[in-house]
Amino acid sequence: MNFSTLYKNTLLEDVVPFWEKHAIDYDNGGYFTCLDTKGNVYDTDKFIWLQGRQAWTFSMLYNKVEKNEKWLAIAKNGIDFLRKYGMNEKGDFYFSVTKEGKPLVQAYNIFSDCFAAMAFSQYAIASGNEEVKELAKKTYFNILSRIDNPKGKYEKNTDTRPLVGFSLPMILSNLVLELEAVLDADEVEKTIDYSIQQVMEVFLDKKSGLIFENVLPNGEHHDSFNGRLLNPGHGIEAMWFMIDIGVRKNDKALINKATQTILNILEYSWDEKYGGIYYFMDSKGHPPQQLEWDQKLWWVHLETLVALAKAYEQTQNPDILKWYHKVHDYAWSHFSDPENGEWFGYLNRQGEVLLNLKGGKWKGCFHVPRAMYQCWKAFEKIEAKKNN
Repeated sequence: MNFSTLYKNTLLEDVVPFWEKHAIDYDNGGYFTCLDTKGNVYDTDKFIWLQGRQAWTFSMLYNKVEKNEKWLAIAKNGIDFLRKYGMNEKGDFYFSVTKEGKPLVQAYNIFSDCFAAMAFSQYAIASGNEEVKELAKKTYFNILSRIDNPKGKYEKNTDTRPLVGFSLPMILSNLVLELEAVLDADEVEKTIDYSIQQVMEVFLDKKSGLIFENVLPNGEHHDSFNGRLLNPGHGIEAMWFMIDIGVRKNDKALINKATQTILNILEYSWDEKYGGIYYFMDSKGHPPQQLEWDQKLWWVHLETLVALAKAYEQTQNPDILKWYHKVHDYAWSHFSDPENGEWFGYLNRQGEVLLNLKGGKWKGCFHVPRAMYQCWKAFEKIEAKKNN
């Protein structure tokens, strides 16, 4: 079986049916994400960013794979829940609510907002709903207004050590392409330019070629836990966003720089003893603060497969192909659960399943289906080139 067929079949015959069958809350709206190995619900709290992610996923499938009315209905189930219960009176999105939609955890960062905006935008394209389109735009500008202080009063960094985080410029580089249909062209270009500058000039370290999670406002590094922190999966995921932007702008230099950065991060973060990519690392090799630093996570490996597939499609770099096979073999043999469907999320360093859940507070219907779709489409193009 070729890779495009593997990813397509896994998406449409395994991953999507798993979430269709187990996650939809038809009584209260929205989705259950806390699913055990077989898909049984073990906790009914709803995490708003995962509601947004699942509504986005089913809207995206409707827009890009097939005009399947069931998918549109599943997306609407999440969109309606988000509109009704997802945000406070200021339009900031909560972190979590009860199954009925009562607030549990306040809007303490803007990632819930980012995924709500993405969901509204994709759903507006799918449904033609003007109100949802406006809500996508409003949420986007609300995010931009908080860009310098994404966590507000919950921000851990102070004036004493004003570190700036990578997450936001990274997510904006993808979010702006997602919202292209609802934003003015000038706004899109402005945010793209900002994202490239931040990701590739400020957070990408010229000396090591690695992406740092936190830097000082002038781009310099701080010798502290947070200042030395590397999150290899984040850095690699951002590089496929950069490749997408490079393709859109026909910017070969950006594509090549992103490709080289993927190789740099993989060389640095691959576990030579047990295989797989470390979750967190310290740039100077000190013990990281995160106790889960050596775990192997589903999203890190899936985003790496997407990045490698896109990089190879654009560059045909043999080193990228070598790494693709290495990561593919590890990921498919360790995370995939052919018996019960979907993928495990958390392995210990040795590659054994650490938590046998299929969804929880952090894992929902997003990274697996998105990666399956992205890899399917990248390999279709790679295979078509090869056959010509």
